[in-house]
Amino acid sequence: MPGKKQINRRSLLAAAGASVVFPLWRLAAQPTARQPLVVDAQVHIWSGGKPTPAQRQEPFPEALLSAEMAATGVQRAILVPPSWEPRGNDVALEAARAHPDRFAVMGLIDIAKPQNRELFTTWRQQPGMLGMRLFLAAPKTAALVSDGSVNWLWEHAEAAGVPLMVHAGGLLASIAAVAARHPNLKLCIDSLGAQPRTTDAEAFADLPKLLALAKMPNVSVKAECLPMMSTEPYPYRNIHPYVRQVFDVFGPERLFWGSDLTRLKVPYRQALTLFTEELAWLTDHDRELILGRAVSNWAGWPVPA
Repeated sequence: MPGKKQINRRSLLAAAGASVVFPLWRLAAQPTARQPLVVDAQVHIWSGGKPTPAQRQEPFPEALLSAEMAATGVQRAILVPPSWEPRGNDVALEAARAHPDRFAVMGLIDIAKPQNRELFTTWRQQPGMLGMRLFLAAPKTAALVSDGSVNWLWEHAEAAGVPLMVHAGGLLASIAAVAARHPNLKLCIDSLGAQPRTTDAEAFADLPKLLALAKMPNVSVKAECLPMMSTEPYPYRNIHPYVRQVFDVFGPERLFWGSDLTRLKVPYRQALTLFTEELAWLTDHDRELILGRAVSNWAGWPVPA
């Protein structure tokens, strides 16, 4: 394919290189000594196209991702096809079909086309496909959500049992209304509800709106790419209180770790050790859920015995 890079040995070697009220579920959490299953809840791979400036600029195929996962101790990853990939969902689905124990997919759909409602009935019948991921923060897409033009989307996703991961920065009030109207629709809010390209306190300006969504049991939260939401060096202590507030209201069953690896400007391992080593208030039981079992259960990706 034009633009696709040959993957060589050198490339593979380089790739390996204030809380709220104490909730009742914490009283029942039991520590566990077993090694947690680590599932990265958001990673992109692509073979061509022009990535956005925030991403790595070279193609990032499955082989490079697998090498980085192995070096970091990540067993599984949910692939989110990027908007610039000319083959759409196919590259991710091919990786998931080749390695079903390692990869699954939250695919893309053009929500500006109401005729795509026909895709929902067979969406999860595609081998490796778990659900859909929607980037709603772009102005045109946000307008479709705000004016109700995509109400068909929520209705069909709920009816077909298709989980949705949504980047909804700036639209949390609209998403709250959607979640209330569709109580059987599984919604996961990306980036702890932050708007794109924001850091520190600005990134968490809408945190009260996010915390309010915790009362709806059909809403979960993804904590991906957290290192890029802090201007401080590792371990990014200035954002710990925000993560703690989200954890305290959503609990470990509805909080999913992810990296958004190709956006990271720091080592992959730091995105993981932030949760495994630095957030001392997490129990082993909490980490086991947040690092992979919770998102696997939510998306219907069977967990290894």
